[in-house]
Amino acid sequence: MSSGAANSIVVLMGGPSAEREVSLSSGEECAKALRGEGFHVAELDAGPDLAERLQALRPDVVFNALHGRWGEDGCVQGILEWLKIPYTHSGVLASALAMNKQRSKQVFIQAGLPVVESMICTRDQVTSGHMMMPPYVVKPYNEGSSVGIYHVHEMSNSPPMLDDTMPDEVMVEAYVPGRDLTTTVMGDRALTVTDIITEGWYDYDAKYKPGGSRHDLPADVPKPIYDMCKDYALRAHQALGCRGISRTDFRWNESLGLQGLYLLETNTQPGMTPTSLAPEQAQFAGMDFGAFCRWLVEDASCNR
Repeated sequence: MSSGAANSIVVLMGGPSAEREVSLSSGEECAKALRGEGFHVAELDAGPDLAERLQALRPDVVFNALHGRWGEDGCVQGILEWLKIPYTHSGVLASALAMNKQRSKQVFIQAGLPVVESMICTRDQVTSGHMMMPPYVVKPYNEGSSVGIYHVHEMSNSPPMLDDTMPDEVMVEAYVPGRDLTTTVMGDRALTVTDIITEGWYDYDAKYKPGGSRHDLPADVPKPIYDMCKDYALRAHQALGCRGISRTDFRWNESLGLQGLYLLETNTQPGMTPTSLAPEQAQFAGMDFGAFCRWLVEDASCNR
């Protein structure tokens, strides 16, 4: 797909997930960049009438800037496949697998990638007693962007009290001390490694609020760690069957060297906001934000 008067793009954004506000910000930034690249762009807040509105607009490509459930878990991808509209990022299966943290871990284990010990438990189990020795974290198994993270500290005597927004089933995952590292994969190459510096837990606010975190890239880590992050991220991308871009997050316990590097999860719809990691890594690799968005549009297809 190349830019020009005939090329119409619909940027899907917003939607009903817990990450709606971030998606609106991502969508606005992407729409602005794509207009700067010469595309005709319409912004569409995804709702129950999504299929009908897409049929009316008849775009050449849908740029998927949705985050969270319904937008990056295979649901919207299925609608776009049904409508035969080319779209960006990963397809139905890869999106569904990556969003389900436990299923994706099974794929990673089969691919020989190191993951953190975890289990799926009910809310009642988690609030009734420790399901594993602290420290550990509790989080939804099918959300992204650090939505609903509970950190149970080592000296905690009581289990966490989950709020009403948490689902009936959650993931309990061993806590790995150390540094937050991340790598973006673009097509068939891993771009670089970012070290994410925060004052505390890398939660939703740290990810998306200005000043919530500092991104050091390339990460000041030993070369074997740097190289292994890139290797693991590319292998995770390929094992899940991702397309376009993905971003894989790691925890690294420095005291254990390579043995302390763990893959946490792969995000098939990385944020595209001013504080987002993937655009920063693309910039580091020599591609400005407009060119990055253009590449995603040119990579779009059905049957992903």
